[in-house]
Amino acid sequence: MTADAPLPGLPPPLRVGPLSVSPPLILAPLAGVADFPFRRLARRFGAGLTVSEMIASQAVVRDHPRSRRMAATAREEYPLSVQLSGADPMVLAEAARRNRDLGAAILDINMGCPQKKIVKTGAGAALMRDERLAGRVVAAVAAAVDVPVTVKMRLGWDHAHVNAPRIARIAQEAGAAMVAVHGRTRSDMFAGRADWAAIRAVKAAVSIPVVANGDIRDAADAARCLAESGADALMIGRGALGRPWIFRHIARALSGSPAPWPSLEAQYRVVTAHLEALLEFYGEPVALWLARKHLAWYSRGLPGGARFRREVNAAPSVAAVRELAAVFYETLARSGPAPHRDEGRNPSRTRAERTAPTR
Repeated sequence: MTADAPLPGLPPPLRVGPLSVSPPLILAPLAGVADFPFRRLARRFGAGLTVSEMIASQAVVRDHPRSRRMAATAREEYPLSVQLSGADPMVLAEAARRNRDLGAAILDINMGCPQKKIVKTGAGAALMRDERLAGRVVAAVAAAVDVPVTVKMRLGWDHAHVNAPRIARIAQEAGAAMVAVHGRTRSDMFAGRADWAAIRAVKAAVSIPVVANGDIRDAADAARCLAESGADALMIGRGALGRPWIFRHIARALSGSPAPWPSLEAQYRVVTAHLEALLEFYGEPVALWLARKHLAWYSRGLPGGARFRREVNAAPSVAAVRELAAVFYETLARSGPAPHRDEGRNPSRTRAERTAPTR
């Protein structure tokens, strides 16, 4: 697809069991990012569906307070997909039942997390190495709840074992209503580029919807990913860091409408709303820690961003961060219109953004 080629149309609404997801753009289960405040922002800016941070099924069954809190807002933000990790079918089934009781509209099974602490327990991407267990996990969860069950996976464990099409068929036969595929193997971690074309084999293997994920950072990426993968929808993870408005941008662009990035004034309003939401939801200590992380992403590529990040990291309170943000954005606004940040191809992306774990 050339740079001046017209973008394809936005795909039709995604059907996940009885649910209709429109637009077919989904916030990925970003660990440490896709919490209630950020999910609300993503929905406000046009995400058709959001997925919770990965929640350990064992912690749910033990009724760990943090795990319960991570999805306790499910009824308020319906429809919410709650992602569970684990390798024990019965434990996952019980965790699914508990989250369904909290209002989860979809239960998603993590078969894609590449992190060592997850795979060493047999969960995450490790489930792709045991296809029989993967099928038992999906079947147990599907039998336990009366809402759609979905699976998020990678292409395979490594390039010698690309079995996503087989896992997708197994999941479909076990009762899954949708699969999402990150276009890398576990061995790739987050290096290189996502192989969108490889997702096409998954689409050909099943009749349930297939969602493509990985390296979607703007409307041009979205268009290429749809064309190369043949997917029914897109899942956006790291591309939404510091840019929750990316969903609206992509939806408008693929629909043929003007899709400029927000003005500096509009960006500042989002930052302010996000800070207040973090403070309300978590309280001061946690909100301050999270605000530093998010402001690193919001300020990425903006003039004076490096200095601003240093000041924010030294700030003693959310109130101090709030004041720093006001000065930063007011100074930028006096300098002129917001620069276009071509973040999809910015070699100086922050380390936090390069390594932010999607699940």
